[in-house]
Amino acid sequence: MSDLAGADWFKSSRSQGGEACVEAAHLYGGNVGVRDSKDPTGPALVFPPARWDTFLAAVQSGEFDQA
Repeated sequence: MSDLAGADWFKSSRSQGGEACVEAAHLYGGNVGVRDSKDPTGPALVFPPARWDTFLAAVQSGEFDQA
């Protein structure tokens, strides 16, 4: 389990100051935390490095783009 207390959360540079965003944090062991920026004290998801890399590759390839 990753410790989220000291995580340095950030938003995508593409969020352009929007309020309906997710935030991410690089965690110990290469894990990545993801949370809702509107609820910073709420739950967060933690992904192991390989899963996060797979997700990013899918985003970059347009797998989630809507036609």
